[in-house]
Amino acid sequence: MTTRTITQESFEETITSNDIVFIDFWAAWCGPCRSFAPTYEKVAEQYPDVVFAKVDTEAEQSLAASFNIMSIPTLMVIREKVVLFSEAGALPERTLRELVEKVRDLDMRQVHQQILEQENADA
Repeated sequence: MTTRTITQESFEETITSNDIVFIDFWAAWCGPCRSFAPTYEKVAEQYPDVVFAKVDTEAEQSLAASFNIMSIPTLMVIREKVVLFSEAGALPERTLRELVEKVRDLDMRQVHQQILEQENADA
């Protein structure tokens, strides 16, 4: 599967209707973003069950701001509406593939339980 562009309008539907979503926050003027793009596309083709999305931070400033994106590229991973990973910087192909595998293998019941316990402790 190739990458897809998401906007403020399509963001919620993308997150809600897909189990795993990788999001590359980028901009056309950003050299590291342009360097990371072919790697991101290549890995996206290897995992058709995972959504690989891109957010143009220039066109979608409010969406980028809602996630406090301070530098680009920033890669964010969301699974079952939970942000599992958010880090600035371009990842090498091998590291990106390893991240996809780790996210796929994660026991989300345990993650949701930990979130619930934290929410109860904060209440």
